[in-house]
Amino acid sequence: MLRIIDANLDRAGEGLRVLEDVARFLLDAPVLSRRLKVLRHTILKGFRSMEDQLLRARNVESDTGAFSPSPEGTKYEDVVALVKANGRRVQESLRVLEELARLGGPSLPSPQQLEKARFETYELEQAIILALWRDERRKGMNGLYLVLDIACLHGRDPLVVAEQAIAGGVRVLQLRDKLSGRGGLIELARGLKAICERNNVPFIVNDYVDLALAVDAHGVHLGQDDFPVSEARRLLPSDRLVGCSTGSLAEAEKAQEHGADYIAAGAVFPTKTKDRAVLGLERLGEIAAGVRVPVIGIGGINENNVHLAMGMNIAGVAVISAILEAADTEEAARRLAGKIDLGVGRMEK
Repeated sequence: MLRIIDANLDRAGEGLRVLEDVARFLLDAPVLSRRLKVLRHTILKGFRSMEDQLLRARNVESDTGAFSPSPEGTKYEDVVALVKANGRRVQESLRVLEELARLGGPSLPSPQQLEKARFETYELEQAIILALWRDERRKGMNGLYLVLDIACLHGRDPLVVAEQAIAGGVRVLQLRDKLSGRGGLIELARGLKAICERNNVPFIVNDYVDLALAVDAHGVHLGQDDFPVSEARRLLPSDRLVGCSTGSLAEAEKAQEHGADYIAAGAVFPTKTKDRAVLGLERLGEIAAGVRVPVIGIGGINENNVHLAMGMNIAGVAVISAILEAADTEEAARRLAGKIDLGVGRMEK
């Protein structure tokens, strides 16, 4: 019995340490890593009075299952698979300990305590996986980003334009419509999301958190005077993205602190699309260097100056007129995307 407890206690502690290090070093998630550390220490503390007994009972050499290969093999497809495997390892071990605790004994924690720890592991595993998915989406915020402003389509079908732009090399698509009511945008948003998902392109909704939730968009983009970033982060599923438009390093730092996954900084150059102060290349570079999240340059960017913006070590550029005002949407996107050196601006932050 002591050997069963010892083996499962070791498995639980080892699995939790793997999850803790993923949260700490890969996700840079202090709250998650702290919760995992507290849980690991709480479980071990429950068996501390048995430490000497468990150590004396340990017998690795005669353990028939000590060196048997795992049926799952030793390789994982990705970090998510690693998290799932170690989450399951912890949960199974805690279930064994929980069942043994039902036999009673003065030195064992209560079954209820172990059950609570097991259910917390389910929750923490889910949180880590969702955070990993969100981190993967965040890393995909690079290259050519199209703000599909319905007012700039001049009656063209937005679904057709989206297909053409993505075929030309657009890597992120944002729906922007300041004129229509949100109720009328739901079907359009669903159609655009379907196109984006077929092409593995993130679909972002401008301003409207409720619309993003209704169509399960990949994220929402907010301006300085729109819905607060912190509230959007709280309301959206934890694997969804929140972007924020900024015009200074201070605004970018604040947005990052409140949970923004990427920053749109601008206007980089003078633009007729939106009335905003010109940021300039130097301050664009300052923002890119001053935050950890990807920075997207926006405002007045076209195929003649895109190389200047990308030279500021940003992740990508967002455009409206450079694609939507062109005679050939797909060709305009292709020319612009071809001038974006994705080797610039994709440094790990």
